[in-house]
Amino acid sequence: MTDVRRLWPALLALAACAKEPAKTTSAPSPAVHTIDATFVGRERCATCHQDALHDWQGSHHDLAMQDADATTVLGDFADATFAYDGVTSTFSTRDGRFFVRTDGPDGSLHDYEIRYTFGVTPLQQYLVATERGRLQALEIAWDSRPADAGGQRWFHLYPGEHVDHRDELHWTGRQMNWNFMCASCHSTDFHRGYDIVQDRFDSTWAELDVSCEACHGPGSAHVAWVENGAGAGDASRGLVVQLAGPGDWRFEPGQRIASRVSPTTPRAELDTCAPCHSRRVQLDESPWQGQPLLDRYDPSLLEERLYRPDGQILDEVYVYGSFVQSRMHHAGVTCSDCHDAHTLRPRAVGNALCARCHAPDAYDVPEHHHHALGSDAAQCVTCHMRTRTYMGVDVRRDHSFRVPRPDESLAIGTPNACGDCHVDKGARWAAAAIVQWRGDRPAPEASTQAGFGLALHAARRGAPGAADALLAVANDTAQPGIVRATALAELGDQPMIDTAALRAAFADPDGLVRRGAAALLEALPEAQRATLGTSLLRDPLRAVRAAAGRAFATVSRDQLTAADGAAAAAALQEWIAGQQQNKDQPWAHVNLGLLHADRGERAAAEAEYRTALRLDPRAVQARVNLADLWRADDDDTRGEALLREGLVVDPRAADVRHALGLALVRLGRREEGIAELRKVAEEHPDNPRFAFVYGIALSSTGATDRAFAVFDTALQRHPFDADLLYALATMLRDTGEVARALPYAERLAQVDPSARALLDELRRAGR
Repeated sequence: MTDVRRLWPALLALAACAKEPAKTTSAPSPAVHTIDATFVGRERCATCHQDALHDWQGSHHDLAMQDADATTVLGDFADATFAYDGVTSTFSTRDGRFFVRTDGPDGSLHDYEIRYTFGVTPLQQYLVATERGRLQALEIAWDSRPADAGGQRWFHLYPGEHVDHRDELHWTGRQMNWNFMCASCHSTDFHRGYDIVQDRFDSTWAELDVSCEACHGPGSAHVAWVENGAGAGDASRGLVVQLAGPGDWRFEPGQRIASRVSPTTPRAELDTCAPCHSRRVQLDESPWQGQPLLDRYDPSLLEERLYRPDGQILDEVYVYGSFVQSRMHHAGVTCSDCHDAHTLRPRAVGNALCARCHAPDAYDVPEHHHHALGSDAAQCVTCHMRTRTYMGVDVRRDHSFRVPRPDESLAIGTPNACGDCHVDKGARWAAAAIVQWRGDRPAPEASTQAGFGLALHAARRGAPGAADALLAVANDTAQPGIVRATALAELGDQPMIDTAALRAAFADPDGLVRRGAAALLEALPEAQRATLGTSLLRDPLRAVRAAAGRAFATVSRDQLTAADGAAAAAALQEWIAGQQQNKDQPWAHVNLGLLHADRGERAAAEAEYRTALRLDPRAVQARVNLADLWRADDDDTRGEALLREGLVVDPRAADVRHALGLALVRLGRREEGIAELRKVAEEHPDNPRFAFVYGIALSSTGATDRAFAVFDTALQRHPFDADLLYALATMLRDTGEVARALPYAERLAQVDPSARALLDELRRAGR
């Protein structure tokens, strides 16, 4: 029998774990050509492309970034002041230059010159040059909307939050650093130029905005093609990628939705736009134009921190991740079908844009939308492209073009378009209204977007049957690739997986699906990795190969053929190169440290964690992982000092406080350690692990009643947490309360079938 209190020594050895920050066809588009070319600048392009230049001028791409002067700065710099969280900042001019007096990295007021404007509408930010080559974006921005819309004012990007000079969201912090966070998408031919020894940037760019070659690729070969007679045996015209623009769409007889009839290159266009219109990690600094997205970037999947379980946008994810969920994308629609590639404006106004492919006599009528013609509610985007506001004033539309699903809102708590307007009616009323409208017609469950939200919601709650639901989504080829990839990645958190049912995913034609399969690999036992995943080591896409290489880093070479072993080593080097591409980021060094730790290379792991802390003392996972390395050497005294230092840097660092509590208990200062565990558990009730460890600590002191109360309270918030269920079942069993233990064991067996033995034991004892 396992006494829950016997888990306590093992918990004292807990280590932290960092993950990569968090994917589509395998091959390049036929519109892509391998061309050796260099950047020539937009003046050279304009020689022949005056119309395109004219359309582009004044666009958001053109105005993405500008030198700060009287013609570009929109904000009030006439000694205007703005107060936030006890700091009053002043905006002024001197000799035609623009300045802000605000709190610096030491918390004191200093004068800083504005070097560049950043964006134009609905807000404009301002960049300040600081030490070691850094350009930093002020978190106080100018609302450039008209005054009657609430604009023409200074405002803070994080209203109501406490963001002082110690916070990473402060304008001097890492999250507001232009060189890493913004530059590659707000300039052309950008090179970060980071020197890790000096922790210094020497960044360069060809043009200070999103110019011609940012999208079309370096143009020297195209210029040579023109100068050599425009047509001599080069079908590519010297272009790195040929973007064909919008497609030709036609209504077939009797059809209400148009079909694409022209030759299509949507993959080339999407792979050109996506690097800057997605959440992703950059794997390589070479120009991306003409390459498949997953060869240069690792896009985020529908992670819980970024998207709602049904795929609706949550965090600032831009467009790619929602668009590739859409039925539009799968029908061949691409960016320029709706947006002019140079002005960036929609190709038509209001419902007229949608009517280009959706017959207005079928869709722009009350029989379809059930609202008054011409009203806001009758606009296609109102129901099918919900909005979310970012950065205080920036309203953006969800590009998944989804059918409103108030029935899913009832099931999993996601928002829906009906509730945006009918705030007083509720989702149940809206769901009933839709049923009444539809009559005998099929419900929207037939949509490829339906169903997966229920599976992801169940998985994130740890609900019974979640693994089977995720398997069904992963194997459903009618689902969007990014959805199937997400289901595969999240299967790694499930206790038991039928890997035989996943074999096809590892050879799926969609690169995003294979990327999800690669994410799952690391959670599988070593033998299963070697059986299922070797093909991913040779995948055509770098993001897939690299993820597989990391998963195989700890697979014994005697499990692999010589050829597979060589492929695993090469793929791992690509993963390492991807981390080194981001060597200015602490998380990259945490990832490298974890790799070294997994391989028993303790000195190398420590060096990486120390580098992460040198770059940013707030690097929580680096601090916790380094303390854990020392714990393995029975050196918790050093670990305590390191962790206490972390709480001075950031008193809100929950993982640091949790690790400190465990270290103090190991050092024999049990009461002091339990006090830290209590504090973190009470302050972070959304993390069941904190409650579990705190309860185990109480149980180890004999305070079983208090431990039971902690577990039971946490279980009300996390009803399917396996650790809490196990703790309650075994605690009650060991006190002889078998009848009370049984319901917890029954629920545990539903969540984790491997716990069936405990349930059988309790049933026998209860007879």
